[in-house]
Amino acid sequence: MAAPAALPRRLASLVYEALIAAAIVLIAGFALTPVMSPVADPGGSLVLPGFARRVAGFVLVVTILGGYFAYFWSGGRRTLPMKTWKLALVDTHGGPLSVGRAIVRYVAAWSGPAGAIAWYAATHSRAAALALALPYAWALVDRERAFLHDRVARTQLVSTG
Repeated sequence: MAAPAALPRRLASLVYEALIAAAIVLIAGFALTPVMSPVADPGGSLVLPGFARRVAGFVLVVTILGGYFAYFWSGGRRTLPMKTWKLALVDTHGGPLSVGRAIVRYVAAWSGPAGAIAWYAATHSRAAALALALPYAWALVDRERAFLHDRVARTQLVSTG
């Protein structure tokens, strides 16, 4: 089995991955513009879409990102940042991930954003943004330096070169 990738390499890949994910979110948001855009009422004021439409838009974007990651994390495939940083995502036995395990990893990766949203909703404190780092800060205390979502999904990023 390949050696686990060093933490700095995984973090660099994460930053690159965030740029790709942001581009996907922008494209998805553009596609959802007819559904999610504010509309002008007869008085000329802008009216935001209702709560249900905003939640549906969020769920669609999260699902689109989930599809992207589940596809590229499973079956031995790799995202562009993983290829660039010479990383592969494998299960704890060194084999390629199943789609199910990739989905578990994706859902677990949302623990930081979900925690930040919940913290902010409860406190309206900007400090809630700290929750975004918790799944990654986990690697500082984990004996194998695994991110929290890798520990939960029983996966690891390994070096391929």
